[in-house]
Amino acid sequence: MSRLSPSYVAYRGGAAAAELVPEWAGERIARRAGRLAGLVMAERRRMLERNLVRASGGTLSGDDLRRAVDAGFESYGRYWLELFRLRRDLRRPGFDDRIHLDGYEHVEAGLAAGRGVILALPHLGGWELAGAWLARQGVRPAVVVEPVEPPELFEWFAGVRRDLGMEVIPLGPDAAPALLRALRDNRVVALVSDRDLSGDGVEVEFFGERTTLPAGPAMLALRTGAALLPVAVYFEPDGGHRGVVLPPRDTTRTGRLRDDIARITQDLARSFEVLIEAAPEQWHLMQPNWPSDRTPA
Repeated sequence: MSRLSPSYVAYRGGAAAAELVPEWAGERIARRAGRLAGLVMAERRRMLERNLVRASGGTLSGDDLRRAVDAGFESYGRYWLELFRLRRDLRRPGFDDRIHLDGYEHVEAGLAAGRGVILALPHLGGWELAGAWLARQGVRPAVVVEPVEPPELFEWFAGVRRDLGMEVIPLGPDAAPALLRALRDNRVVALVSDRDLSGDGVEVEFFGERTTLPAGPAMLALRTGAALLPVAVYFEPDGGHRGVVLPPRDTTRTGRLRDDIARITQDLARSFEVLIEAAPEQWHLMQPNWPSDRTPA
């Protein structure tokens, strides 16, 4: 029998502990654990600082920036607590009452048109909960998941999401055909799209700097006619959540495919700025995302 990796054991242990912790204590523990992680994960803390300065238009500095980063890691702790407990919480009465969604009519209109819906999300707030909530409405979303090591950890995360009612599609060469099939079946596809994992995305201006974002949302919308909707799900202070679905982006063909993809992806970047600026401390992007992040200071 192969030896289980420490990361797999740690995540499984954290999930088991999260389900046992009383409701009143869970969020407090998650905040403290997140803040502790912010002290230990020095490189991620530096990246979150840079991203919060970007999201604030350069107005955050000094003690204000330090407090915002601490709040960001506390929010990150809540994200993990909720992911670990979602399977349990879904069985509890009143779960749907804790979620208030503005703009869901755009999802309904997209499905009524019969060409599927693409939800484009930043790493903001409780995005996993959005998929679970959709599944409870009878809409089984397809989600693309970044492979993680070791493989047994990826399979466990994929299993959690499947239990929540999502179809899990691993990021890779087979992802695009699977997403196209889902949209042609008039389903919802959810894509976290504020980070270019493949490195071959579309150049955009995002928070005042040039970088690249994934071309996938724009490409899928152009190929299928699916509605492309920017979405965020925010944590509320009382333990609830507020979802925001922005109106569909203009995905009309106007010229060369490459130019249309660039235009739509830039439009998405601006929409992400609006969604992130509403709660920058809930933006859990802690990896290099701009060329300047990879350049030694």
